[in-house]
Amino acid sequence: MMFSDATAKLPALTESRQATQSPDSILSRKIWLPKVFYDALPCFYIAAGLAALFATLYISDWFWVLPHSLLFTAACLHMGAFILKRRDRD
Repeated sequence: MMFSDATAKLPALTESRQATQSPDSILSRKIWLPKVFYDALPCFYIAAGLAALFATLYISDWFWVLPHSLLFTAACLHMGAFILKRRDRD
């Protein structure tokens, strides 16, 4: 019967993993936004999505930009609607 010692050797974490694992990491800290910015966040997402959508209508030659712009539009509109729906639920 063969026993493997692969579980005994844990690989060292990379620097980026160590940064996210430490409790003092900037990625794990909660941030504070002024109430004005917090309240305007869904409107900003929706406005950015609509601006990207209207900008996409004027792109005629750059075919590689269109999917990126539409993806950005969908992400912004989705996040804006998600935040509004979540705030209404709470």
